[in-house]
Amino acid sequence: MSSLSRELVFLILQFLDEEKFKETVHKLEQESGFFFNMKYFEDEVHNGNWDEVEKYLSGFTKVDDNRYSMKIFFEIRKQKYLEALDKHDRSKAVEILVKDLKVFSTFNEELFKEITQLLTLENFRENEQLSKYGDTKSARAIMLVELKKLIEANPLFRDKLQFPNLKNSRLRTLINQSLNWQHQLCKTPRSNPDIKTLFFDHSCGQPNGARAPSPANNPLLGSLPKAGGFPPLGAHGPFQPTPAPVPAPLAGWMSNPPTVTHPAVSGGGAIGLGAPSISAALKHPRTPPSNPAVDYPSGDPDHVAKRTRPMGMSDEVNLPVNVLPMSFPGHGHGHGQTFNAPDDLPKAVVRTLNQGSSPMSMDFHPVQQTILLVGTNVGEIGLWEVGSRERLVLRNFKVWDLNACSMPLQAALVKDPGVSVNRVIWSPDGNLFGVAYSRHIVQIYSYHGNDDVRQHLEIDAHVGGVNDLAFSTPNKQLCVITCGDDKTIKVWDAATGAKQYTFEGHEAPVYSICPHYKENIQFIFSTALDGKIKAWLYDNLGSRVDYEAPGRWCTTMAYSADGTRLFSCGTSKEGESYIVEWNESEGAVKRTYRGCRKQSLGVVQFDTTKNRFLAAGDDFSIKFWDMDSVQLLTTIDADGGLPASPRIRFNKEGTLLAVSANDNGIKILANSDGIRLLRTFENLSYDASRASESVAKPTVNPISAAAAAAAATSSGLADRGASVVAVAGMNGDARNLGDVKPRIAEELNDKSKIWKLTEINEPSQCRSLRLPENLRVTKISRLIYTNSGNAILALASNAIHLLWKWQRSDRNASGKATAGVPPQLWQPSSGILMTNDITDSNPEEAVACFALSKNDSYVMSASGGKISLFNMMTFKTMTTFMPPPPAATFLAFHPQDNNIIAIGMDDSTIQIYNVRVDEVKSKLKGHSKRITGLAFSHVLSVLVSSGADAQLCVWNSDGWEKQKTRFLQVPTGRTTTAQSDTRVQFHQDQIHFLVVHETQLAIFETTKLECVKQWLPRESSAPISHAVFSCDSQLVYASFLDATVCVFSAANLRLRCRINPSSYPPPNVSSNVHPLVIAAHPQEPNQFALGLSDGGVHVFEPLESEGKWGVPPPAENGSASSVAAIPSVGPSGSDQAQR
Repeated sequence: MSSLSRELVFLILQFLDEEKFKETVHKLEQESGFFFNMKYFEDEVHNGNWDEVEKYLSGFTKVDDNRYSMKIFFEIRKQKYLEALDKHDRSKAVEILVKDLKVFSTFNEELFKEITQLLTLENFRENEQLSKYGDTKSARAIMLVELKKLIEANPLFRDKLQFPNLKNSRLRTLINQSLNWQHQLCKTPRSNPDIKTLFFDHSCGQPNGARAPSPANNPLLGSLPKAGGFPPLGAHGPFQPTPAPVPAPLAGWMSNPPTVTHPAVSGGGAIGLGAPSISAALKHPRTPPSNPAVDYPSGDPDHVAKRTRPMGMSDEVNLPVNVLPMSFPGHGHGHGQTFNAPDDLPKAVVRTLNQGSSPMSMDFHPVQQTILLVGTNVGEIGLWEVGSRERLVLRNFKVWDLNACSMPLQAALVKDPGVSVNRVIWSPDGNLFGVAYSRHIVQIYSYHGNDDVRQHLEIDAHVGGVNDLAFSTPNKQLCVITCGDDKTIKVWDAATGAKQYTFEGHEAPVYSICPHYKENIQFIFSTALDGKIKAWLYDNLGSRVDYEAPGRWCTTMAYSADGTRLFSCGTSKEGESYIVEWNESEGAVKRTYRGCRKQSLGVVQFDTTKNRFLAAGDDFSIKFWDMDSVQLLTTIDADGGLPASPRIRFNKEGTLLAVSANDNGIKILANSDGIRLLRTFENLSYDASRASESVAKPTVNPISAAAAAAAATSSGLADRGASVVAVAGMNGDARNLGDVKPRIAEELNDKSKIWKLTEINEPSQCRSLRLPENLRVTKISRLIYTNSGNAILALASNAIHLLWKWQRSDRNASGKATAGVPPQLWQPSSGILMTNDITDSNPEEAVACFALSKNDSYVMSASGGKISLFNMMTFKTMTTFMPPPPAATFLAFHPQDNNIIAIGMDDSTIQIYNVRVDEVKSKLKGHSKRITGLAFSHVLSVLVSSGADAQLCVWNSDGWEKQKTRFLQVPTGRTTTAQSDTRVQFHQDQIHFLVVHETQLAIFETTKLECVKQWLPRESSAPISHAVFSCDSQLVYASFLDATVCVFSAANLRLRCRINPSSYPPPNVSSNVHPLVIAAHPQEPNQFALGLSDGGVHVFEPLESEGKWGVPPPAENGSASSVAAIPSVGPSGSDQAQR
């Protein structure tokens, strides 16, 4: 059904409601499936009209559409069943059980059995889970709360819960307008026409009833029931002899403007935006108050002439955030070309780049059109050669001259050093580019080709964030224009950094700027967060205009490349987005483009290209419009994986389009010309590389060198122990680890005289216990102590859980886990096992995960299949949910609410799931590979996540916004496998957390996401398999793939004891057995357990005579307070050399 036909249904629904056709209204709602009337649904549920409830629902969803729908129908039928039982109507209950509830038995047979057993009870409230069931009325009310949540979360109800905002009697109004129009076409119109039917077009003045010809027939109004009974409608009253006067704003933009459209203006008058006096036209903006989406025809006699002018690129190309008009030489855009547009648009995904952090702003080089500049949410700037997929430059944020910065900036950076890029943009000639940061600063770089980027200017521009940046050339002198949170716009000399102008007058932070010129008049448009648009000349006389932007919040503006058409894109605080074209001479909106999501999930970004097309990132896709049509032209999703409001940027010719993607990605889209451009580049690059094979290069790109080293290592060509590669440091400096090693050896020799590492080589040197064997398992994938400390739970790679319990006895009075007394491998009397759901693939290859509730009563677990919830007392499966794909790879309970769990997935997302209502509350996206670690801090109210991409993310656990992200620095010369896990665990202080990667251990401070301690094993050492804090966070236990276990002091990550494999595996075990997981006792800080690759579990404690693991090493000078930077080697040279 077309969108207009769909809108007609809404008009009919409004009409039926106004005429009190109540049953017909709801029947049409159900049959059309366009609008779900929640009020009607609530009334039917409260009244217990279950057949009507299900019938109404059937217009929108079926039982098996998705899990939300299944849960909705289940709750309704369960309530109907319980009400029958409550009335002791057993036959009715049995009928409901067989006809309505039986369908759910295929999904959860245990639950169906439990429901069936209720028939045997005199009062179903004897069932523990139903003990709080009250009376029928309250039970329906409680259920309704859950149903509303499920309906709102169900994607099938998306955009169906809100009725459009219509004026009263909208259908009547449209019919009256149509009849008025028909009456105007009458050859001999009467002053009081007699209207007797709507079935035929109106005509008066011909006694025989013949009708005057109508220029258009509207088939939508062909037959309406009760059409003859329309009363007069006041101002809309039928058949006024003359048309109703057009409201002032409409009259303004439909009237003919002066013949000279953009006259030159002198003095303090206009700025070339219309009539000779700008004050009258633009100080009183005229945004249409009603129905701004109507595409009114332009009354501009110069309209066609404007559109056929030569379309060269103007000198002023530097526009606001993500807005860059593009020229397309020789390409006209008359009406005849409107709908062949899609072939000209870049739609094919030809490149996918990974920036490493989330792109906030992008801009293509104006000359070298495959060079892409990127700024990110952590202050990084990147320069990409899109053709070769090579990142030429990566710079982290750094203040160049802190002493020259203002005190407010210095104080702000000390308080919180986190900085985001708000804007990156090239100068018109591409010799400079500017970066606007979220903290005071603007940095200007000079670009000299390839990867040659040099510092040019650093400007402490604004108090607070710098929200936008542009280049302009007033008086033929290149300037930098900035705007910021301090409500000002400033102009700076691009050569010297000297401030030239400060424009004040906005009453809210200035969000964007758009410099332009007309008829030699240079000016700047600015938009603020209160929705005001102002215009400024390069003088100190204040703002010349004061528009009201549609949306009245975040608005950006852009001209078409030929400078003749002005557009803006704005998003309101409620998420409504408006893309409009302005009539400058009237200061009013000329047309509003349709198709933006009603409630956008972010600020919509837009761009223009080829003097012909508009594009916007909205609703997880890119939407395109022809500038001359308000209707949406086409929508593309770029093969999926886009954020809600992707950032977009065309290159100058409009042949390439950069789009920000999830997981720190950038997708490059191309049309046929763009594809040819990239192929040409690839061929040139290939030829150049062949020609230069015999020529020694004077410099090596450190990024390329590191990549080459990694490739060589992964293919077995590099010597892991000997390779030394230059590493790009945090600020771009290269360091050579070979320069550091001799000094480490000297420190080792010196310190070995003072302190000696505790080595455990024999079983007699510690207490260890291998737990009773189970021949059904091959390796231990996950291991944890119960919170009570009297049992150990293991999950084996074949999806079976093993539970060992210690009993109270003469030898073990506390009943806690100990290496001195063997536990019992426990099973319930039923003999069943807790076995996870598995997929058809090999379960040994699946990623296993589990989480234990705080009271040890149940465990949530998965082994590549559905997530299972087990009762720890009975081993029964309470429920299963979330069938793959994607599969769960990590689970964590919310510290304050056992009903909320964070679920890491193998598709790199994190789902925040409410078990009680079976609802995904939020879906977090930020990683690029599967999730391997999750940890909550109840003190900071954050969730820290880690992934196989070696990335750390911090999320606010109240609103689930991403706060910070950082990648682990993998040591040079060490390679990681594709399956490398990164684990995280909070320190007892809930502020610091441990990061475990096969190449390192690290302690991070959460609020700044800053590494304060790091330990790196030697290059020749075995990788780390797992590590955990002791229960008091004073120690770190780490296991290695060579079967070694090391104990570190957590305060400085210095090695204090090493347990060698000769001390614990039985002699008949093969030498390749090694620990995969390690767990710490929840009350005994010196006890830990290992899960081995042969399916064994070992518990370790130091000798009672020792009481602890080794002696802590002496503190290094300054080690306790070393929090500033990540060291390039381990904090202790002796530790690194010994491992």
